[in-house]
Amino acid sequence: MADEIRRPVNRRTLLRWAGVGGLGLALPKVAYGGARLVLPVGAQGTPGPLDGEVTIDLPDEPKTLDPALVYEANGWSIVHSVYDALVQYAPDGTLEPLLAESLTATDPLTYEIKLRQGVTFHNGEPFDARSVAVSVAHLADPAVDSQVKSFFDETTIAGVEEVDPHTVRLHLARPAPWLPAQMAAWLVMLPPGYVAAGGDLAGQPVGTGPFRFVGWQRGQGVELEANEGYALPKGRPIAARATYRFVPEGSTRVADLLAGTSDLVRAVPVDQVAAVEEGGARVAIFPVSGSAWVRIPTDVAPFSDARVRQALNHAVDVEAIVAALLGGSGTRLANFFVEGGLGHDPAVSPYAYDPDRALALLAEAGYPDGFETTLEYASAEHADVVEAIAGQLGEAGVRVTVQAVETARFNETWGDPAAAPLRFATWRPLFDPYTLLNLVVAAPDFAKGQGFLSRHANPATQALIDAAAVETDPAKRAETYRQLGQVLRDEPAAIYLYGLTARYGLAPDLPAWTPRPDEYVIPTTRDQ
Repeated sequence: MADEIRRPVNRRTLLRWAGVGGLGLALPKVAYGGARLVLPVGAQGTPGPLDGEVTIDLPDEPKTLDPALVYEANGWSIVHSVYDALVQYAPDGTLEPLLAESLTATDPLTYEIKLRQGVTFHNGEPFDARSVAVSVAHLADPAVDSQVKSFFDETTIAGVEEVDPHTVRLHLARPAPWLPAQMAAWLVMLPPGYVAAGGDLAGQPVGTGPFRFVGWQRGQGVELEANEGYALPKGRPIAARATYRFVPEGSTRVADLLAGTSDLVRAVPVDQVAAVEEGGARVAIFPVSGSAWVRIPTDVAPFSDARVRQALNHAVDVEAIVAALLGGSGTRLANFFVEGGLGHDPAVSPYAYDPDRALALLAEAGYPDGFETTLEYASAEHADVVEAIAGQLGEAGVRVTVQAVETARFNETWGDPAAAPLRFATWRPLFDPYTLLNLVVAAPDFAKGQGFLSRHANPATQALIDAAAVETDPAKRAETYRQLGQVLRDEPAAIYLYGLTARYGLAPDLPAWTPRPDEYVIPTTRDQ
């Protein structure tokens, strides 16, 4: 059920709020390039005994723990605490092996993966080549109906060859230079015996990760216990037990932290940073590979006119929003792509805040008096940011009704023509933009496995999306995405807002903890 609100915030109000200090963090640089990933020497620590408990407050509860059906950072935090993928993103944004020892593109249609030996699942099953085959099959299963099914089904992976217990070859139906990045998020390893016996992946997950699943009390929290002896590059567990609690209100998360009932909280509101620090806790700010934007459809008037989409970009003062509501953390974007990610080009300029230009463009498009529309956002997102955007659009004559929607429902209605045409969203990680482009920007074509979240169609963008998807030369692929970035800027698919920054609240006695550029909150440390 949507909760309708109409509380526009104008630019003058934002500027009065902008006394919060600016932070201006830049994303870490990302190493791309070679076709081979090799486990670095010394990546494994020597874990000692663990004790204690860590309690983590997340803003939202996942609908399921089936890794094929989790689509946002709160759910991924739990999934990637229990499961391991073959590869992952390191704190500096580089892609590194995890359960793989190496991943090599032997030719454009083959990835050979050497698997780490001596790893067991939490139920005692050995990790081997069978796990890879079962995990790919689960993501590709039509009965599971994952939104990323096409990344792993027969249209992409024609076959999984178990060369020996610790060597796998993925034979591709088409070149897929983007596949390792998708493997990091989606292709976590499942225990074959548990899956064959009908194990409950949605509610009783079994992985190889740093924590074992203990229980899930719906509406309240998930309990985990440390996988003693875990020594993979994901990091050592920081406590013997971990509890994730689901606390939608930011003020309540902060109150939990200051009362000592939580040790680590995600998404500290900017206006409560001072209260956290004055209360004796800490605030950690970490750059995230991700972007915030408002999706604009092209399949319905008036948004089918590029001039209207350009006008919406000129109407929003992103710098004022960042200064007033985000503590100065974030830089205005020219398109979806962020610094440190594939496709980012600093030569492509963001839209300038220019309300007069916005009004002129709307008049040219036949809307001199503006129009009415609806803007929807997931209830766990920044309501104040969405209200500010709506208020600024209103100053340009675009009268916006704002709707807050429960996160699971929000994720299910992207392509629904009856849903709000404008959608505020944040997307992470964006080191490789293929997932976002394939799901949100590519023209809907379910037979090709694209556009599951899209209401966008543009022949110019589609041609570049298709070209980059099969280009195996890293330099040429990056250049194609840079060209795409210019087209996306000139013929917008969204109101482009800012790069993401995570803001965590930490108890003063929280053990050393390593934040991640994908914003998964996993209670591990890479400090040795």
